[in-house]
Amino acid sequence: MPHLDLETLIKIVGYPGIFAIVFLESGVFFGFFLPGASMLFTGGLLASQGYFNPWVLIPLVTVAAILGDNAGYWFGNKVGIRLFLKPDSRFFRHEHVERAKRFYDKHGVRTVVLARFVPIVRTFVPIIAGVVKMDYRIFFSFNVIGALAWATGVTFLGYYLGEKVPFIQHYLTPIVIVIVIASLVPIFYDYVRGKSDF
Repeated sequence: MPHLDLETLIKIVGYPGIFAIVFLESGVFFGFFLPGASMLFTGGLLASQGYFNPWVLIPLVTVAAILGDNAGYWFGNKVGIRLFLKPDSRFFRHEHVERAKRFYDKHGVRTVVLARFVPIVRTFVPIIAGVVKMDYRIFFSFNVIGALAWATGVTFLGYYLGEKVPFIQHYLTPIVIVIVIASLVPIFYDYVRGKSDF
């Protein structure tokens, strides 16, 4: 099977594929493995080269991120909670819900925003927010803020650098690596500061 890099993949899937990937990775539990920030940056970079219209791409990924988080929230709220209402099993214990609820009561707003920048975590945070019944108005407000910071911000950064920095596409791999490492900073920050309840 020939090697398919991220840039080629994005060109193939186009607007519908980008929307679907961002939507699924933002809150649908089986989408956790999909590319996130690296795809947004690469999409923005390709927009600077004329492959996409930035005035279409940036609003598109922002809406996909908002809708994906909302889908995750409602899945957790309507379906996910049922897993914890069954008699205790190895993975689904009611005490986990109580523990998560305490965490979201204390850190929920910050979690919804910062989780956008953490691979895998960003997929499950809205689902858990739904399970613990985080106030939906608060969730939605900070979901939008997180989507603007992440989807809009990272895509625009790719577009801006593509416009301003010559031959930046030749440095795409190290840039993607930096984005992934930077995405992990919130986890290490909480760990070092000892603020995580988990």
